[in-house]
Order: sequence, then C-alpha cells, then structure tokens
Amino acid sequence: MESKGNRNKNPFQEGTPWEPGYFKETNVVNQFTSMQNKSGKIIDIGEGRTIDTANCPVRQVLDRIGDKWSTLIILILGDSGVMRFNGIGAAIGDISQKMLTATLRNLEADGLVSRKMYQEIPPRVEYELTELGRSLLPLIRQLEIWADANFETIKRNRKRYTAKTPVR
Repeated sequence: MESKGNRNKNPFQEGTPWEPGYFKETNVVNQFTSMQNKSGKIIDIGEGRTIDTANCPVRQVLDRIGDKWSTLIILILGDSGVMRFNGIGAAIGDISQKMLTATLRNLEADGLVSRKMYQEIPPRVEYELTELGRSLLPLIRQLEIWADANFETIKRNRKRYTAKTPVR
C-alpha cells in the first residue's frame, strides 16, 4: 500500500539518484581528483608568463564558486555569520538537502567554510565563513554589483543573439 506522503512524488525529483547529473554533482572526491594535475595546453600570455589551461588557479576557483549554489551560500554566511544547516537551507529556499550538503562539503574542502559539530542531543552543526572565505566575500559582492548593473544589457544581448543565430 502506498503512503499518503509518496502518492504524488516524482521519481525524477531533485536530490534523488534518478535526477540527471545526481552522481556527477554530488561526488566531492571525483570533483577534487578531476582538478589535480591534468596536463593541458600551455599558453604564452606575454611578459614571460604562461598558463597551463588544465591547472589554471583562476579557472579552478571559478569552477567551484561558479556553481549554482556556492556564491549564494558565501553571501548568506557573509551576511549572517554563523548559521545552522536548516537556516542556510531556509535562507535559500529552493535547494535540496542533498545539494546543500554537497555544496557545503565542497566549500569546506576548499577551506572557504568551516563546520563545527557540537556533541549535544539533538546534534547541532554550525557553519561559518573562514578567513579565506571572508577574503573572497568583497570580490563576490563586487561581482554582484556588476551583475545587477549589467544584467538587463546581457539579457537584451542574449535575445538579440538568439534571434539572429540559426538553430543548430
């Protein structure tokens, strides 16, 4: 017999193993391993400087903070200070617990967020930005200001591009 709570449950719901990309997005170990020591193309950018495209620090940092949730979590923790898991989830609103867990683990792995667990009943876990995370905050806020100021122009450009580009 089916329970009332599962009657209308979509088997392809976010945070379930059937969601497209579920395993790819939540496997912290694979993400970390994929960022290490892959040889790429070496590009000469002038003045005696080169960039290894596979190991470029800027690219790797943007890969982490450029996902759907990391920047938002950094901004929320920057504004609120110490927060519990459910508080972060409530502040965001539309993030699954599984994705919130994976994103917090990624940010913790990079040293941008710290996690403190208290041996209490019920267990209490708090998250906050580390010094490294706080040093990133002004840059993200500056990007937020730039995006707010330029987003309407970007949307118009996208619309214009889509109108003139044939379907591929």
